[in-house]
Amino acid sequence: MATNYQIKIVALWVVFLLGTLFHTQLGLMPLFHGLNVIESQRATNINDISAIMWLMLGFFVLPMLAIIATVFNDSKRYKQVHFGLTIVYSILNFIHLLLDLLLPQVIWYQITLMVLLFLIGLLLNLVAFQWMKTPSRNYPSSEHLPTST
Repeated sequence: MATNYQIKIVALWVVFLLGTLFHTQLGLMPLFHGLNVIESQRATNINDISAIMWLMLGFFVLPMLAIIATVFNDSKRYKQVHFGLTIVYSILNFIHLLLDLLLPQVIWYQITLMVLLFLIGLLLNLVAFQWMKTPSRNYPSSEHLPTST
């Protein structure tokens, strides 16, 4: 069976996004039981956290766009950019994991989920790297071009 890297990448991005959403939901679950959630600092109004909300939006939107672009784009340049994006996300996940470990109250189910997300990210790095090394179907490499005699 032929390896379809694009399908693997889309599946890994979807799993990553679902895990990230679940990470956020787990952080809010205490609210449903009348408990407080852990906060880094108290905001007095929505403008205080506006920048954080925009960063979170970007963090979720970039993988969504990567999913769409991966389905429709097979160019060498896109594969390189996409691989770079997966590396950035792995670095951000690792930093997030470390910061979660430095919280005054370590929540181990969140740490477990973050480790899983980090490992999924590493697998995404590997598959994206493998895809980047394959020749594009739409843009053949020079080794596949006919030579003149």
